[in-house]
Amino acid sequence: MTGQRGAAAVVGVGNTSFYERGTSPHSSLQLTLQAVLDACADAGVDPRDVDGFVSYANDSTEGLAVGAALGVHEVRWSSLVWGGGGGGVAAAVNAAAAAVISGQAERVIVYRGLSEADDGRQSYGKGHFPPLLSAHGVLTPVQVCALRTQRLLEVDAVPASALRALVLADYHHAQNNPEAVAYGRPLSAEQYADARIVSEPFRLYDCSRENDGAGALLVVAADRVPEYSGHPAYVLSGVQGAGPGWSESVENDDAYTSAGFHPALVERLWAQAAVKPGEVDVVQVYENFSGPAVASLIDFGMCPTGPDAGAVMTLENLTAPSGRLPINTAGGNIAEGFVHGIGLAVEAVRQIRGTSSNQVPGADVSLLLGGPMAPLVSATLFGSESTL
Repeated sequence: MTGQRGAAAVVGVGNTSFYERGTSPHSSLQLTLQAVLDACADAGVDPRDVDGFVSYANDSTEGLAVGAALGVHEVRWSSLVWGGGGGGVAAAVNAAAAAVISGQAERVIVYRGLSEADDGRQSYGKGHFPPLLSAHGVLTPVQVCALRTQRLLEVDAVPASALRALVLADYHHAQNNPEAVAYGRPLSAEQYADARIVSEPFRLYDCSRENDGAGALLVVAADRVPEYSGHPAYVLSGVQGAGPGWSESVENDDAYTSAGFHPALVERLWAQAAVKPGEVDVVQVYENFSGPAVASLIDFGMCPTGPDAGAVMTLENLTAPSGRLPINTAGGNIAEGFVHGIGLAVEAVRQIRGTSSNQVPGADVSLLLGGPMAPLVSATLFGSESTL
């Protein structure tokens, strides 16, 4: 999105409740529609005037179906970001921004909806575990990410305390968010340490939840922002992709402990936004598991690698309102709810609006990191009007 800094904005957001997986009384389409209607109401838009749809992570609800159910006047843009897991959450925002900036659509909804009764378990990973993995008993995302995280700890010497601090920060923030599934269920360091191993080094609380639910964001061109009632969060920059030696390479990735954000991609994000890592006020980092999230922060220069990571990744530093690097301020995938990261995108916008349940004072720059250690990764940097 070179040369398009601040040319698009999110003016509406919506989130359904998070249900325990497989328990929602609503279908994936119904959940998606509720989130879209809420986002449109937030922006003061007639849902029939939406003309674009973008999703990711193998979403089974096609944009055309969503548009038909809403009774839209016309569908001008409909796309799905390739790649499993949540790597496409920020890429979906970037695609919507590209659509409105180029004039191919005027009001584009970014959404993700999931009901496991409809979609089954691990719908986001279907097709991404080829025979060279499955033949060796590697069948799930937690196994792949555990292998990479074990090397992060043993070879890169990142301390395990960094993973623990990230998880505890998520749970800390969830206690102030009544919509979080972990609300009223605080987690202590002792509970974290005593939890069962799922796939070494991950214990139970290192793993994201799987929930039924949906979220949606309405993206428009920046010059149309005055037409909407929703407080805007401007897209300062957006990147996506897979670098050399990455993508669907069956565990032959060159930078094995990276989250997948290679140096050229990271530099593009900062350069396009004219922002430095130290100027970011708050981060929503996709944590399918705790280790990949720590790797994401390292990739983006928010945290050093090696033993020094432990000095940055502390509960005090990672929590709002006063932490130096507040993350996942609604509770994240681990403690708020996991619908492949769409809640992180909504929370990134809330921070710019000043409406988070764990608001960072004066938050003007909000970073969304999607899908660490997935085949494709992406990031979006949001800014307030004062950053333009």
